[in-house]
Amino acid sequence: MSEKKQSIWEAYKFSILLIGAILIGSLIGIHFGEAAVKLKPLGDLFINGMFMIVVPLVFITISSSIAGMNDMNRLGKIMKNLFLIFVGTGVVAFFYVFVVVKIFPPAAGVALEMPAAEALKPFQTGDQIVKAITVTDFPELISRKNMLPLIIFSIVFGICVNMIGEKGRAIAQGLEALSEVFLKMIGLLMYYAPIGLGAYFAALVGEHGKELLGSYARAIAVYYPLCLVYMFTAFPVYGYIAAGKEGIRALKHVISPAITAVATQSSIATLPVNLEACKKIGVPKDIREIVLPIGATAHMDGTVLSTILKISFLFGIFQIPFEGIGTYLSALALSVVGGVVMSGVPGGGLIGEMLIVTMYGFPAEAFPIIATIGYLVDPFATMINASGDTMASMLVTRAVEGKDWIKRNLGND
Repeated sequence: MSEKKQSIWEAYKFSILLIGAILIGSLIGIHFGEAAVKLKPLGDLFINGMFMIVVPLVFITISSSIAGMNDMNRLGKIMKNLFLIFVGTGVVAFFYVFVVVKIFPPAAGVALEMPAAEALKPFQTGDQIVKAITVTDFPELISRKNMLPLIIFSIVFGICVNMIGEKGRAIAQGLEALSEVFLKMIGLLMYYAPIGLGAYFAALVGEHGKELLGSYARAIAVYYPLCLVYMFTAFPVYGYIAAGKEGIRALKHVISPAITAVATQSSIATLPVNLEACKKIGVPKDIREIVLPIGATAHMDGTVLSTILKISFLFGIFQIPFEGIGTYLSALALSVVGGVVMSGVPGGGLIGEMLIVTMYGFPAEAFPIIATIGYLVDPFATMINASGDTMASMLVTRAVEGKDWIKRNLGND
């Protein structure tokens, strides 16, 4: 019995420490109220440390994986399956939330005064696409605010290193060594995670605890349980498809990324933890170092869930029936495609919220309403986004390497 208890502790030790630290921090926030905000600098040290490391990590891991590939056909296979799986899981998430908002309309019985807002500029699709995938100057590329351009640059850089053959081998080896260095830095930083996250939650609850129980409670009451239902029903199915019963057992490694995502509210900041989780699961190095950084920006099932919640909420507030094939299809497109341009940082959903308001012709006053919802649901939305990247990497591995990949790959790298 003692060996079994020890094995459970070893398997969940880090997750238990994080949960315990967050609970203690939350209790401190509840007890001391705004005085707990004094602990915020301790939390900011951890959050800032993650953000500081993650930009070079994204560039190095993606470019290193592609530069070191012997078979470029494998890259094409990974990218093709990555896209199909990202869209596929997004559609699944859409049907989850669609059923829920039809049964439990999030705006039912909610009476809100329309707050004033500045007039919104018309959405320019072409301009937004250009801004989403490019920057005007190289220094702007080295920023977590421009992750999608950085990912595109990293992919092209890795391909070019690979294409020059023998001359590029030294660069590829250097990138691989740098990748190990940054992962070691992250490992050291994670020793501070329980203190940092505990302090962060103490300050968060102390400052905003009362606001979380405001007039948006019904929307939260619909969304938070929905996220948990999605995780506990869809994720085991994804795990089984990816690797059978072994895939389901591997879900224990998803806990740490999920907890980190709730705390940081950023898929990008959760990337280092996700990389380690996928390594433990047995996802091959090249797949996890391509799928996870791209997924942190372009795979957002939690955003799909929250987008439909926001659309349904606005329809209810303005007493417009949320019905009709055209409405449903446009909502599906907004939720799935819109996730690609969301940034992996807190508040990145503002682009999507502007899309909702302008596409359906809601007045400017609608923007702060759903922006507030976005703020309140962001922790659990990011949890689904980030932990969903782990599941996507397993599914991509199944598509690329075949049925028994998890048994072959465990402990290989």
